[in-house]
Amino acid sequence: MVDTLGLIWGLVVHSASVQDRDGAKLVLETVQGKLPQLKLVWADGGYAGKLIDWVKQACGWVLEIVKRSEDAKGFELLKKRWIVERTLGWFGWYRRLSKDYEELTINGPVRNLVSASGNG
Repeated sequence: MVDTLGLIWGLVVHSASVQDRDGAKLVLETVQGKLPQLKLVWADGGYAGKLIDWVKQACGWVLEIVKRSEDAKGFELLKKRWIVERTLGWFGWYRRLSKDYEELTINGPVRNLVSASGNG
């Protein structure tokens, strides 16, 4: 989870067998209670459905789904989605993140957080 500046507030690494919506709950639970000013969370279409209600009930936030327009053809720039993509792109500047050398999943979040802090 990143803010509008692209700064990381929540990060969870899980197995590929975990559905995106279920993984989102894990991430949102890590920041719950830590960001009292948070009111709105943007997510892409993969997070639609029951997660919207869960976020409202469990966290008290509004989950707004950013979707492509129905009549869009080809590439379409989606508002706010580029923020997360930019943050992930920043990680590409760190040679250590260009390949996944780690064998333990616990190393993933640590490596990303250290890189995001500018000390990587």
